[in-house]
Amino acid sequence: MPTHSETRKLPYSAQQMYDLVGDVAAYPQFLPWCAAARIRSRKPDGAQEIMEADLVISFKVFRERFGSLVTLIPEDQTILTEYLDGPFKYMKSSWRFSQQPDGGCSVDFFVDFEFKNKVLQGVIGVVFNDAMQRIVRAFEARAVELYGASIPQ
Repeated sequence: MPTHSETRKLPYSAQQMYDLVGDVAAYPQFLPWCAAARIRSRKPDGAQEIMEADLVISFKVFRERFGSLVTLIPEDQTILTEYLDGPFKYMKSSWRFSQQPDGGCSVDFFVDFEFKNKVLQGVIGVVFNDAMQRIVRAFEARAVELYGASIPQ
């Protein structure tokens, strides 16, 4: 099933990128195909925070809502996502942010999923790599919008 893994070096702090990706409610403002976002709940769980969130994805004639369990781990600057409900058989993703000694940060992104609907899975399969690259570029563009283009001090 479709998986995508990517590592990028960006001129922002790991904290800035962690905050940007963790702001799920803002996704419709900049993420391709994300028509809506709703935070169902947020609660602390020890050193981490657990969020239940819904995203509405709109792609061509398809419009689907899915729920995710998002684990925010500030100490490790990691965000893990697991599928709760919606059109997937399964879905998981991870974001890991590492501060670099020469400035900026390294961003490791991974996603693995499969749709229940074979037609939708087939449509996504054709454009999957391009779609994942567009999503990563959208997060980068959002960082430029929020933080500017220079390495933070």
